[in-house]
Amino acid sequence: MPKKYTGRCACGSIRFEFDTDPQFVAVCHCLDCKKASGGEAATFFGVPDGDFSLAGGSPKPFRYVAQSGKTLDRNFCPDCGARVYSSNLESFPGLVFVTLGSLDDPTLVEPKLEMFTKRRLPWARPLGLAEYAAMPD
Repeated sequence: MPKKYTGRCACGSIRFEFDTDPQFVAVCHCLDCKKASGGEAATFFGVPDGDFSLAGGSPKPFRYVAQSGKTLDRNFCPDCGARVYSSNLESFPGLVFVTLGSLDDPTLVEPKLEMFTKRRLPWARPLGLAEYAAMPD
């Protein structure tokens, strides 16, 4: 039986699932997220790595060193190139960060905070959520 939440890459080769209701759901305006998403911000959420499971495919990890100096693996589909999730986060051990857009039903998860708002572009409007100029404590 599938878990509560399911997701996939753009072509459907990489599939994943988990049950944990996301608590840390962030819209991040940091420069790393801008580069990784190709947009003004990235929206992602944390899932315990013990609950997160691949249901299909083999993602290609890209080891990345963030501006903080901490490492993480950004996992992409080797077929369509879509970034699906980040793992092995040195700053957040035990969590997988899933990109909101990779969920089969992204309406199930709503952002709870905006972070690195000091990097938000002037034309981007605040979402009316809790705001943090940098990383929340």
